[in-house]
Amino acid sequence: MEFEILGDEADGPTLELDYREFAYAGKFVMSSTGKSVARADGDVVGAVAFSEDHSDPDAVRLRYVTVREDRRGEGVGTRLLRFTAATLADRYGRVLIAVNNPIAYQACYRAGFAFTGQETGIAELLLSYGPDGDRSTEMFQTGLQTFETRDLPEAQRAVLADHSNGEPPPVVDVPA
Repeated sequence: MEFEILGDEADGPTLELDYREFAYAGKFVMSSTGKSVARADGDVVGAVAFSEDHSDPDAVRLRYVTVREDRRGEGVGTRLLRFTAATLADRYGRVLIAVNNPIAYQACYRAGFAFTGQETGIAELLLSYGPDGDRSTEMFQTGLQTFETRDLPEAQRAVLADHSNGEPPPVVDVPA
């Protein structure tokens, strides 16, 4: 699998994804965000949209993450997040992402993010990438517990059950 940053928001990269295969496909056509992709055999199997954080000039936010439907559950999103965050961390002081479900939360932890203890106004948990994050079991569990009171689909409930008293998952290696 190959990973690539197509450009940042100043470059205005666009990406046409099939809406039947990718969630948030319409968000990737817009040129107002940077993009990174994962490819297998030349085909895009995952994408991330990102932009500078307008409230913090030293931060970049990963805005949308999508994995082609037939490749979900294979770790494509986690590896793409890890690649994107590691690459952008060289350019920015902080790499942030906000998530609204336990599957995304777990994937981000595997990619090297940690819960900051902050929530956004739209029921998302804010995570930060890098060695300065608090990857303690207590902080990981605090984030997971936030999802406990929400009305979640069964697959997301299963993630909560699997990790209800566990430690954060190990971080995957940065893809070459």
